[in-house]
Amino acid sequence: MKVTNYRLQTEMENIKEDNQEWFKNYVRQVLESNKPYYAKADYLGLSIQEIQNKIDYLTADIQEMTALKKNLSLAKATTLEATAAVLAEYGIDRLDGTSISSITITPKRTKLTETFEIINADALIKLGYFSVVVDEQSVKEAMLSVEGMDEIDEFVKVSVTSEETPARIKVNARRTSANNQATELLNLVDSQEAA
Repeated sequence: MKVTNYRLQTEMENIKEDNQEWFKNYVRQVLESNKPYYAKADYLGLSIQEIQNKIDYLTADIQEMTALKKNLSLAKATTLEATAAVLAEYGIDRLDGTSISSITITPKRTKLTETFEIINADALIKLGYFSVVVDEQSVKEAMLSVEGMDEIDEFVKVSVTSEETPARIKVNARRTSANNQATELLNLVDSQEAA
């Protein structure tokens, strides 16, 4: 794993949505430099790929940590129950300690959960326990035909909203390993800083 961040990657990691001008100026400097076009593309692309590598690494770590937390929580709950059972076998309901105040056994509890199930829906409907709602899917399907639209046009309002997605770049990677990308970026930046 690459340990050093280079300037472009650092700039990318610290860019703020409401203050992009500093970053844009740095990208302009990269594009206007006397380096070959492929070196500029590699510098931009590899920096973005390093950020994606960090995201992937963190995602994997979060998944592992979540699984570990779940296992530890289950282990703790099982430990508490097993220890309580052993203490109860010995007739101990409290153990005093020096580093901790004490260990006590909480009494066994029964939790009541109410469930609701309708046995005869028709009988309840006849008694008046029902509601009528518009079938939105049927309305949408009816609007696809001229006859349906004529029938329901005055009862519905159709609006269209648009969301603009700004232009972005896409890094098209060569079929190489992540370690090779880091090495390429290291060599590229070292050669740029030496020049």
